[in-house]
Amino acid sequence: MTLFTYNLPEDWAVATDALAGRVILVTGAYGCLGGAVAHAVAQAGATVVITGRRKRQLEQIYNAMLTRGLPAPVIHPLDLPTATPDDYAALIQAVQSDLGRLDGLVHAAAHFSGLTPLAMHDPASWLQTMHVNVSAPFALTQACLPLLEAARDSAVVFVLDNPKLVSRAHWGAYGVSKAALERFAAILHQEHDEGTLRVHALLPSPMRSALRRLAYAGEDADQQTPPNATAVAAAWLLTPQGRAARGHILDLRWRASTDPVLDSKSHEAS
Repeated sequence: MTLFTYNLPEDWAVATDALAGRVILVTGAYGCLGGAVAHAVAQAGATVVITGRRKRQLEQIYNAMLTRGLPAPVIHPLDLPTATPDDYAALIQAVQSDLGRLDGLVHAAAHFSGLTPLAMHDPASWLQTMHVNVSAPFALTQACLPLLEAARDSAVVFVLDNPKLVSRAHWGAYGVSKAALERFAAILHQEHDEGTLRVHALLPSPMRSALRRLAYAGEDADQQTPPNATAVAAAWLLTPQGRAARGHILDLRWRASTDPVLDSKSHEAS
């Protein structure tokens, strides 16, 4: 790994107003983790901009958040596999016009097509995985930088995966993309290590998700941490308290079984 790891402090918590007044953009918002992050940052008081390919599913997230009494999110469909620089520019222009600021960006979207030997890896699938997992986060982050740098305190959160696991045989483009994403986060941190923009990486514990089910079809999903737990940690990184983990990987892999906030019994999926 190119970044040092960081462990959550014993007394960590996310207050209900910790992100009040802030605007947070979340990619892959109708995915397992993205939806949970949208809920978690809204619970902390933020206005959430939710993005994803399908407007209908974004509307379902919107309705679910209203049902829970959370602030209404802002929907902005964005198809990462086909998005152009103009699409990213249009998104940021809309955020600036409608909300006037951007304080955080969480890259929760990810593409994984299954375990495949390199000799059998479909080239089109390889390119799509690398684009969604690496090129799209670069393009979106670059488009967001002017607004993020204008904020008094802002953060970008990249979601990684267990490097010891995804560097093994058959993890293909997904494994390569996560290594590249970490290197991207490290370079971005070096370029913003003294400004108001913070760069963070997040390494979840084995998480109950569609990606996990695809990789481990026979696994008992109930034994894995629900995405809500990881989402709360992502929200913590976006708060001022997250400054302590600036330029680090927040490693949740060994904390989930002992932390009452991260423990799967304390956070059932909504």
